[in-house]
Amino acid sequence: MNRPGAGMRTLLIVYHSMTGGTRQMAEAALRGAAAEPGLRARLLRAPEAGPEDLLGAAGYIFATPENLAAMAGLMKDFFDRTYYPALDRIAGRPYAVLVCAGSDGRGAVRQIERIATGWRLRAVAEPLIVLTHAQTPEAILAPKTIRPEDLARCEEVGAALAAGLAMGIF
Repeated sequence: MNRPGAGMRTLLIVYHSMTGGTRQMAEAALRGAAAEPGLRARLLRAPEAGPEDLLGAAGYIFATPENLAAMAGLMKDFFDRTYYPALDRIAGRPYAVLVCAGSDGRGAVRQIERIATGWRLRAVAEPLIVLTHAQTPEAILAPKTIRPEDLARCEEVGAALAAGLAMGIF
């Protein structure tokens, strides 16, 4: 397994959000991860994250809205900028996926899973898709409020991944 150097292990959460839904989900995962002693949790917006952030982390949570049955363009840009610099350098590391979607979410999950397969990452949680049921242009573009029970599930994903990293399970 390819692990970063000695010292405190880092969980990197990379996200994009236009209407706030995915940001709330990523922040909930961060809250869950931050409660784990001996682990550093970092939350970065997709445009701010680069190859060095991936290489310096022991595990990942990728959070995106689903737009037009695909991951958000700025998440795709993140993967485009980091894929080859990280290729063959992060194999075996754990990851999880959070998707905020109006009605489905599986298209975004499939895209991220294909990229993770290329990097040979290891999924350690089922993809978590939160449906907002936004179906009109106005509802799709409106600010989102994620339900507390869905935020709790995101927090659990962050906590579980952080605990596994801290204990050396992943």
